[in-house]
Amino acid sequence: MPRSCQYLLTSGLAVTSILFGAFSPALAEGAAEPSATALIEALITRREPVGGPFDLVDHTGGRRTDADFRGKLVVIYFGYTHCPDVCPTELQAISLALDELGMAADRVQPLFITVDPERDTPSVLADYVSSFHARLVALTGPAPAIQKVALAYRVFFAKSAVAGPDGYAVDHTGFIYLVGKDGRYIDFLPPGLAPERIVEALRLHLDRQTSP
Repeated sequence: MPRSCQYLLTSGLAVTSILFGAFSPALAEGAAEPSATALIEALITRREPVGGPFDLVDHTGGRRTDADFRGKLVVIYFGYTHCPDVCPTELQAISLALDELGMAADRVQPLFITVDPERDTPSVLADYVSSFHARLVALTGPAPAIQKVALAYRVFFAKSAVAGPDGYAVDHTGFIYLVGKDGRYIDFLPPGLAPERIVEALRLHLDRQTSP
């Protein structure tokens, strides 16, 4: 199994986080700074801000910024189209959760942000997202822009030193991020949640955003 799809379990503050890949620099090339450990600790402990603005390109080739999604509960997943199993599994879970929400799904905006802009062009992303929920918007952009938004959300990603049949793999964290209708980060969901658990989380935050 490619390292990008391995699970490495760590715990912190009674929260279990899941990493794809390993922390050792020997296992990845061009690992982003700060380290995976530091990024996950920042996410779990909230010692540093999470989230922020972005300026990217969607799967139709149009420019999209974070401001375009105001008024929606935004669900963000970082991954890449060559990911053999974990990314499509997570996106399918999100898609099924949106289906279960019914009409309430109109108030949710799912986003897929690639961590492999070198291969994930708008046309590649357009073909990829067609396999998932119709509301899913995929985003790519120049490598510095991807690096900026990934760092803002405390996402670790790096090319793996081990090549797979489709070329290089990308080790990356696999959290699902929730952003409120005002554009502010709310919380994260761990990887591997069943669709019904995702539905519970989405309904909770939808209710909170409509409460007086």
